[in-house]
Amino acid sequence: MSYQLELRHFTYFLAVAEELHFRKAAERLFISQPGLSRQIKQMEEIIGAKLFTRNKRNVNLTEAGKYLKKEVEYIFNHIDFTIKQTNLINAGSDGEIRIGFLGSAMQTVIPELLVKVNETYPNIQFSLEELSNHLQVEAIEKDQLDLGFVRLARVPKGLCMKTVHIDSFSLVLPKEYPLDQSSFKNIKQVSDEHFILFSSDYSSVYYDKIMSICEDKGFTPKVSHKSVHAQTIYKLVESGMGVAIVPTSLKHGFDLGVKFLEIPRIPQKAILSVIWKEDNHNPALHQMLKFL
Repeated sequence: MSYQLELRHFTYFLAVAEELHFRKAAERLFISQPGLSRQIKQMEEIIGAKLFTRNKRNVNLTEAGKYLKKEVEYIFNHIDFTIKQTNLINAGSDGEIRIGFLGSAMQTVIPELLVKVNETYPNIQFSLEELSNHLQVEAIEKDQLDLGFVRLARVPKGLCMKTVHIDSFSLVLPKEYPLDQSSFKNIKQVSDEHFILFSSDYSSVYYDKIMSICEDKGFTPKVSHKSVHAQTIYKLVESGMGVAIVPTSLKHGFDLGVKFLEIPRIPQKAILSVIWKEDNHNPALHQMLKFL
């Protein structure tokens, strides 16, 4: 066959793969729907694989299509980032490192790390975004992030993980609550209270550890609210809506009517890890890894 794959084929494919609707994809690309269908059919013929299944109501990716979508997203993200890095280097920078993080990492590891890196490599730039564990892993796999600070037990193949901080847990109470560090013996003392926790979608490992802290003392907490933001959790505690358990490092940086009591004599620890893609080609990342 004389046809050859061109960049436009991948652009058209990705639009249909994201929209799962040929008319909407065609409108997004500013081309006709029959023209888009022909381009996708041509692409399937060149590759030798069916990428979509279609009927009158639905468009779905085949297994081959799902694989190609993931790889094309990675390639396009990498191209965009490479162009941006090229411009930065041309302007005298050493490039950019894109960092995802959970809130507690900003209280413990990240500020000190960035200061150390900046002392040696002042021309490296950083972009930071607070994201859940799942979204960080996904973004690193797609080459949208270089580093992620997460609470995970394991990561997918192709990603590296290193422990960077081990933290204790603390109970969060309204300031006027009749319990202080000297009278606080174990978490069962608040077993009748409602609990406000980080959502399990934000960090399932962390959520499970919180539950196990309570279950080890013979009760299952009554979870009344969940959030992905420490500020929201503290505001609810301050308002008397319940109590919370958080990594101890998260007591810094907030000025609210709550107090923190470190939970004594428990085996559970809040483990913060950094993750990155093994085959990441960003030269700035490899400079930064020395500091981890």
